[in-house]
Amino acid sequence: MGRKWNNIKEKKASKDANTSRVYSKFALEIYVTAKQGEPDPESNQALKFVLERAKTYNVPKNIIDRAIEKAKGGGEDNYDELRYEGFGPNGSMIIVDALTNNVNRTASNVRAAFGKNGGNMGVSGSVSYMFDATAVIGVEGKNEEEVLEMLMEHDIDVRDIVEEEDTVIVYAEPDQFNAVQEAFKSTGVTDFKVAELTMLAQNDISLSEDAQAQFEKLIDALEDLEDVQQVYHNVDLGE
Repeated sequence: MGRKWNNIKEKKASKDANTSRVYSKFALEIYVTAKQGEPDPESNQALKFVLERAKTYNVPKNIIDRAIEKAKGGGEDNYDELRYEGFGPNGSMIIVDALTNNVNRTASNVRAAFGKNGGNMGVSGSVSYMFDATAVIGVEGKNEEEVLEMLMEHDIDVRDIVEEEDTVIVYAEPDQFNAVQEAFKSTGVTDFKVAELTMLAQNDISLSEDAQAQFEKLIDALEDLEDVQQVYHNVDLGE
């Protein structure tokens, strides 16, 4: 799974380069999640998860607080969670998750982004069957043996543990996200290099230089859309 972690790092680095976009997307996700349940992360596990993710992207506390306060005030905006599936160059597969208050606008914009950048939309299920929903938790300052022992002590069975450079990455079932994080915290870990619920491709593909340039243009166009929260794909972007 090492190559897949490289793809996550690539996506994270890309988002870090445009912090205003990252912050606005998190603000919306926090607002929607807090509004759907209790605006208290201790009683709203979904909100707690979003806040944990926001921390790994260094989202400022004032942005988080404003989003939660807006939800407490019963904001009138209602959002739908949508998933689109499609194809890029040379058999590449893409999943797009969105939050929107205008379904027609979002569908039109996503379709246009695919069409103008060498891709095409697929029907529901045409791509997602080749991906697995996965919890990915990465920390520094531990080695693979220490993490395996920790997980065994907490009776947590995960998919994989990979040590890459200064980071140990745990791949687990989505419903194990909180358990793995709490196990790490019990050992004194307070900061996570990555804490994501993501969609990992079962098989990555490589593209030619020209096809990869076109593919990256497509991904950028999708991620630039205001309503798009996450974009997943099956292309190995390399180191």
